[in-house]
Amino acid sequence: ELYRKAINRYGIVQSMNSAGGRCHDNARCESMWARFKEELLYGRYDPTSMTVEQLKTLIWRYFISYWNNRRICSANGGLPPMVKRQQYYASQQEAA
Repeated sequence: ELYRKAINRYGIVQSMNSAGGRCHDNARCESMWARFKEELLYGRYDPTSMTVEQLKTLIWRYFISYWNNRRICSANGGLPPMVKRQQYYASQQEAA
C-alpha cells in the first residue's frame, strides 16, 4: 500500500501486463538493467554523488559503446550484437 501511494503521488503508472499482473512481461528489460548495474555501477561509481548529466553520459556510453559493440553475447555465438547484425546484413547482400 505504501508503494502504491508513493507512485500515485509522483504520477507514476505501475507496469503490469494484461494477463493478471505477472512481472515476466518485462523480464528482459529488468535483466538488462540488472546487468548494467552489476557491470558498471556497483563497486565502480557512487551514483548518489553524480549529477544527472554525468549519469546520463555514463549510461549512454555504456549502451552505445559497450553493450552494442563489445559485449560478448552467448546467444550470438560469442559475438557482440553489432558484429552479429553486420554479419546478418552482409549475408542478405550476398543473397540478393
